[in-house]
Amino acid sequence: MKKKISIVDDHVLIAQALKGIVENFENFEVIHVCENGSVLQDKLKFSNLIPDIVLLDISMPVLDGFDTALWLKENHPSVLILTLSMQNDEQSVIKMLKNGAHGYMLKNSNPNDLCTALNKLLTDGFYYPDWASKIMFNNINATNKNDKYTIQISEREKEFLSYCVTEMTYKDIAQKMFCSPRTVEGYRDSLFEKLDLKTRVGLAIYAIKNGYE
Repeated sequence: MKKKISIVDDHVLIAQALKGIVENFENFEVIHVCENGSVLQDKLKFSNLIPDIVLLDISMPVLDGFDTALWLKENHPSVLILTLSMQNDEQSVIKMLKNGAHGYMLKNSNPNDLCTALNKLLTDGFYYPDWASKIMFNNINATNKNDKYTIQISEREKEFLSYCVTEMTYKDIAQKMFCSPRTVEGYRDSLFEKLDLKTRVGLAIYAIKNGYE
């Protein structure tokens, strides 16, 4: 039985091109093509046809990808979300992750990579680009849920982790924590070492996985 895909993108040509690409993949079919998240909401509210995966753009009018992902997370938690965007900045990845996205790809990716991403979502539950670090994901998903108790993380480090999932800069976090930027960098570097991570995206993922958000 083919897996159902919904495409949400305000660029009609891109959306239709994506539909053609996806429908050439074995075991996938496109059931919706929507120009923004609001249209997708209407389709899911008044239909029993629920997608297995949503291909979701970020920058859209009416209801953007961030809010659409959050709505899906709250109303259809079983739906897998693959962000497909031109935005490759760290803050967008963190915000989409926090709002419920299971994967992230750039629109200039090869169609074969999209096929790989869709299948990875179904088998592994996630798919993120190389710069988000596959090793990092393997480490995080392999950790036991009790790791937050076995790894010694101070209360201030936990507070720092909670801010890592926001859009605040490290300077903003320092102000929020009433300490110097150098102290915040110390928390960051300490957690990098303790958790065997290398990026803020990794810290954000760990924070979300372990309830520090």
